[in-house]
Amino acid sequence: MFKNKLVNIMIVLLLAIALIGTVTVIIINKVNVKATNGKPSIDEIVKYSSEIPEITTNLRNGDFIKISYMIQTSNKDAKEELDKRDFQVKNLIIQQLAQMDSEQLKQKDSITLLENTLKDKLNGIMQDGKVVRVYTTSFILQ
Repeated sequence: MFKNKLVNIMIVLLLAIALIGTVTVIIINKVNVKATNGKPSIDEIVKYSSEIPEITTNLRNGDFIKISYMIQTSNKDAKEELDKRDFQVKNLIIQQLAQMDSEQLKQKDSITLLENTLKDKLNGIMQDGKVVRVYTTSFILQ
């Protein structure tokens, strides 16, 4: 009978230590996430981003634009998928720009609106992750 009590006490102590250890690990992970504000580092942003080289295309009103992008994805798989979908990405960009004219692109916040529209359209075709942000890296309107 004494042995059963001793075994039960040891089991309870081991479970208590395991519980304390688990709670400690969870707390440490939460503190680390808060320390980085949940935002990826610049190294992670670059690692999961794809560059879309300069595209030259006509606008609706006959003017033309030269534009290039850096597209940030959510993870490695999403970046790989986006790289494979390069032709679809360029197609979506050209289609979007063909619907616009130079006056629209001269408006305040027009670049941000275009980036957000492209992000939404790209996320519509993505299967392995998502597009987090579209950055315009060059923009020449003529």
